[in-house]
Amino acid sequence: MNTIRRFYEKNGYYVARGVFSPGAIRVLERDFDRIVTQLQRGNEELNARWGGPEMERLGAANTVVLHTHNVQHYSAAWLRAIQRREFLKIVEALIGPDIILHHTKLFQKPAEKGAPFPMHQDWTYFPTEKDSMMAAIIHVSAATDAMGCFRVYPGSHKLGRVPATSGQNENDCLTKYPLDGATALTAKPGDVVFFNYFLLHGSKPNRSAHVRKTVLVQMHAGDDAVEAGNGHPNEHLVLQGWNHRATRNMANAAKG
Repeated sequence: MNTIRRFYEKNGYYVARGVFSPGAIRVLERDFDRIVTQLQRGNEELNARWGGPEMERLGAANTVVLHTHNVQHYSAAWLRAIQRREFLKIVEALIGPDIILHHTKLFQKPAEKGAPFPMHQDWTYFPTEKDSMMAAIIHVSAATDAMGCFRVYPGSHKLGRVPATSGQNENDCLTKYPLDGATALTAKPGDVVFFNYFLLHGSKPNRSAHVRKTVLVQMHAGDDAVEAGNGHPNEHLVLQGWNHRATRNMANAAKG
């Protein structure tokens, strides 16, 4: 685990191979597809394609990425997946033994028209007081460069908080890190990419004949807390250990 932590601290990410077995992935893909089918039967807007000038430059006007938050609200199999020991022991090596779930996100990039994501940092969306926030991308399908796999600039997390790096606006810093120059992190089903929320990352369109399926898990340390003004779902779910910042009001926030 020390080797994993050293690589992560140097590069801002770590690719863990085969965290989920082929059998486990078959179950998770079944429920992934079931979630998508259930959502498509409704009238909700599922396309989470970004806007902005960089998307225009990428020619993304007619692309699609299907999305929903919090797969564990749909599927017990996915709740068990994010509590899997083999998964959490890697997170523990990176942020410590107390692990709090902020949210999960399902992304499906359809074949031939899957939307890209411009280079960006994640911290602008849900900054935490101690900057312990990190994410893990669980690969439900393969992810090749042609399928629009995750792309990163190794070591860019050392830039720290760069203002206006959400990826949806013009930014002098981001122009220095074009999507074409980023390192492509290809993956097989069951692989997981862990990354720091300062890491500059993005992905190209899926122009292949295959659907790309991933679930992103956003987590922070148990002694950290999301800063005021966060607009994303915030689950406050303890995946491991203890939530040192929990309050009665926080525990009651899920009323409805």
